[in-house]
Amino acid sequence: MSHLYLDYNATTPLAPSVQEAMQPFLMDHYGNPSSDHALGQHCQVAVEQAREQIATLLGAQPAEIVFTSGGTESNNLALKGVMCSDSPTGSGHLIISSLEHPAIVAPANYLDRCGCELSVVNCNDAGVVTPEAVDQLIRPETRLVSVMHANNEIGTIQPIAEIAQVCRERGVLLHTDAAQSIGKIPTHVDELAVDLLTIAGHKLYAPK
Repeated sequence: MSHLYLDYNATTPLAPSVQEAMQPFLMDHYGNPSSDHALGQHCQVAVEQAREQIATLLGAQPAEIVFTSGGTESNNLALKGVMCSDSPTGSGHLIISSLEHPAIVAPANYLDRCGCELSVVNCNDAGVVTPEAVDQLIRPETRLVSVMHANNEIGTIQPIAEIAQVCRERGVLLHTDAAQSIGKIPTHVDELAVDLLTIAGHKLYAPK
């Protein structure tokens, strides 16, 4: 029975070109890319090529690309990596928006329970988190602000570049969860001026 799939915000099907590109590494080139032997080194070359391709897609440098298992792990790494850089249990002040995906809310609440201070910046009536609202919540101990690029439920696109300017002026790092925006609207780290950005391949025709 045929079906019509309209939930591309949740996930996308595997593109035939992606499947074709992956096939050799599922069947023949299965070496550990960290190994010194030829089979492993062949895979290492492929990993670094993929890193360069993603960097080009995002307007970043290859060395800035960190591969994880998916968007949830990436969000956890961003928030916990910054907030726990000085202490295993975390320290300082974290700001997230009221529109965030559970993959941001859950680690933020975890950090709050561990001893970090958490603030939530609300959106306006149009569903937009304004730079002014973020600025009002920043304190001397604020270490990180996290505002998603495009909301997965109401579709609002946040003024990330403007929020980044506020954060930079106040000496605070900015993270954006761009899993919903990648492949749909321009998503370049140099234009958004963010310090950390999360994407998820399965939102862009890659495998789960």
